[in-house]
Amino acid sequence: QVQLLESGGGLVQPGGSLRLSCVCSGRPFSNYAMGWFRQAPGKEREFVGTISWSGSNTYYADSVKGRFTISRDNAKNTTYLQMNSLKPEDTAVYYCASGRNYWATRMRSEYMYWGQGTQVTVSS
Repeated sequence: QVQLLESGGGLVQPGGSLRLSCVCSGRPFSNYAMGWFRQAPGKEREFVGTISWSGSNTYYADSVKGRFTISRDNAKNTTYLQMNSLKPEDTAVYYCASGRNYWATRMRSEYMYWGQGTQVTVSS
């Protein structure tokens, strides 16, 4: 059984930073791309960032480019999302997802397994 467990969410002031983690179990983590998505109240789930199996390729949504960094540690079956210069509009539930293939992709349909999500709230 594949499980993805996110952690690291919380309340942070505008301009602050958080690092989300996602541990994957139940499938060979290093074989697959990983992605981060987010969903704000009343909105569709949207793409945030993705990383290929080796970590050599990453892509980001324009809204987070230059502020967020995705990385992975295949030895620990973990992917990370470092979020800097946070804005109130970054407030959402953040989900990690494990891909169908090894290449990085923005498409939700290319992810097979999803975590339960972790809440990120950016507010003063």
